[in-house]
Amino acid sequence: MNDKAFVALSGGLDSSTVLAIACENHGYDNVTAVSIDYGQRHKKELDRAAQIAKEMGCEHRIIQLPNIPKSMLTDPGVVIPKMSYAEITGVSPTYVPFRNGLMLATLAAMASPGKGELHNAHIYFGAHAEDAANDAYPDCRLDFIGAMGAAIYIGTYHRVRVHAPLIEMTKAEVVIKGYELSVPFELTWSCYAGGDKHCGECPTCRARKAAFHEAEIDDPTEYAA
Repeated sequence: MNDKAFVALSGGLDSSTVLAIACENHGYDNVTAVSIDYGQRHKKELDRAAQIAKEMGCEHRIIQLPNIPKSMLTDPGVVIPKMSYAEITGVSPTYVPFRNGLMLATLAAMASPGKGELHNAHIYFGAHAEDAANDAYPDCRLDFIGAMGAAIYIGTYHRVRVHAPLIEMTKAEVVIKGYELSVPFELTWSCYAGGDKHCGECPTCRARKAAFHEAEIDDPTEYAA
C-alpha cells in the first residue's frame, strides 16, 4: 500500500503550489487537502481552497480549530495595516499565536495511521523563506518546522513526516514553481482584509503583487486598489 499525503491548504498561492507538488508525487495512494477554519475574517479563502482542491482532483476537508487567541485576522473590528512586510519590524501584526503549531498537530492526528493500517503519512506545509524573514512569523522558521516535524515523527511511532518544500524559496520563486505546475492562480486568495476583492494594500496583497512582478508572470488577480 502506498503512503497518503495531507496538505495544509489555505487557498493561497503558497499552499496551492504545495498541493500541486504533492499531487505530482505518484507514490501516494491519495492526496487530501485540509483547510483550517480558525475564525478568520477572510472566510473566502476556505471557499477558494475547496475550488482549488476540486480543480486538482483532491479530496477536501475543513477542520474547525476553536479557541484560537484573538488576533488581527480574527477580529474584523481591527484595521489591517496598509504596508509591505519589509516595513514590518518584529512580529507581524497579522501573526496568529501558534496557529501553525496547532495546525500541524491537528493534521498529524488526522494523518496518523490507525491500528493495523500499513501506510505511512506525509504532511505538506507551505511556509516559504520570506515568511520567516525578520522573525515576522516565528512559526514559519526552519527551526520551528524542524522541531515540530521531529515531534510529530516521534509521536506517531515514526509514521508521519512533515514536508515544507518551499522553505528555501522566495515568493517569486513559489509563483514560478506554481506556474510550472499549472496552479490555477486565478482561484487563489491571499488578502487578509475580508472584502469581495483583493484589497491590494495589505501586506499579503503587496507580497502577491510583487511576487508576480518579480517572477515576470501575469497576475490574474483583480485588486480593489
